[in-house]
Amino acid sequence: MNDIIKNIEAAQLKETVDEFNVGDTVKVYAKIKEGNRERIQVFEGTVIKRQGGSSRETFTVRKTSNGIGVEKTWPLHSPNVEKIEVVRYGKVRRAKLNYLRDRVGKAAKVKELVK
Repeated sequence: MNDIIKNIEAAQLKETVDEFNVGDTVKVYAKIKEGNRERIQVFEGTVIKRQGGSSRETFTVRKTSNGIGVEKTWPLHSPNVEKIEVVRYGKVRRAKLNYLRDRVGKAAKVKELVK
């Protein structure tokens, strides 16, 4: 039974996954369906967490829009995610940045990783 599930999940994986980590500022190009039309909408923010593995892996991106924090979670291998573009790399020491939810203004920033 497990082999059947693994084969189905393996078929749904993307060939190439964009490389990014927690703390990075990314642009997520997501497909939005409105009626019979389809367009691409860009969501730019900081990656708060990545969780799961294989075809079930998800990532959460947080941004501030008009003073209100907005978070969206996408499956990494979703066909609705067109591409993920890294704007800047962040320097963090944690796997989950939940503390950013309580921070406001400059305190909510993540230091940039200089390579």
